[in-house]
Amino acid sequence: MPGSKDLDPSSSPRALLGAELRHARERAGLSQEDLGQRLFVSGSFVGQLESAVRRMQPEIARLIDVALDTGDFFSRNCLATAKSKYPEHFAEAVEAEASATEIRQYSPLLIPGLLQTAAYARAVFRAYRPTASVEVIEGLVAARLDRAHLLDSPTAPLLWTVIDEAALRRVTGGRKVMAEALNHIAALVQQNQVIVQVPPFDAGAHASMEGSMKLMDFADSPPLLYFEGVGSGRLEDDPGTVRYQRRTYEFLTAAALSPEKSLVMLEAMAQDYSHEEPL
Repeated sequence: MPGSKDLDPSSSPRALLGAELRHARERAGLSQEDLGQRLFVSGSFVGQLESAVRRMQPEIARLIDVALDTGDFFSRNCLATAKSKYPEHFAEAVEAEASATEIRQYSPLLIPGLLQTAAYARAVFRAYRPTASVEVIEGLVAARLDRAHLLDSPTAPLLWTVIDEAALRRVTGGRKVMAEALNHIAALVQQNQVIVQVPPFDAGAHASMEGSMKLMDFADSPPLLYFEGVGSGRLEDDPGTVRYQRRTYEFLTAAALSPEKSLVMLEAMAQDYSHEEPL
């Protein structure tokens, strides 16, 4: 059984908890698939817990304690990994995003969070929460911008985004805000920090018109798929579902403008937005 002491929250508690889970599972002579069956999850889900890609939720921790005869060790220590500045439905996806080696995302209605400017994010959050205090909105903006530091690292993941023209045409926060937002994306493309493609309106129907998606690949863990709706989100690790959505993404990129033509479009739209507000 793991030691009786709680894990030290200052020492990457989720990674430590994952290591303890692997140790306890191997000591019990179980494979990831074996343990997954006892937890009513997939073996890949167990692997993602062990590699700290996914957060251990309290209900899973309780089942682990029973399955591996670890007392209440995982139930107690999983709480150290549960604190987040992000909404509950999104927190686990953000944490997975931070350890991904490749991220592919389609956004039909707004600029993806990793590419947003402060002014654009502020306008989005104010639309979501029209009665929230300035302090709440600014806290959300700060958290969103903090995520974007992921792109500053020399080991940053490959970020390949497909942004629908609809997201670029919706004037969010005003024309000045949109000009800044599109210039920001164009600069990231020019600095080779991100690949961006735009499916234009005149391309007609495409493979992902029903909603957004985010595919995440990892060095030592199976891929994950994230779906998001209004105030809700879901991580999916089913291999068949991930394969299907990866193929959908490939169809989508085939229907979009090339990265070079998409950059030209972004720069032209930013120039249009930079003109005076229409009367």
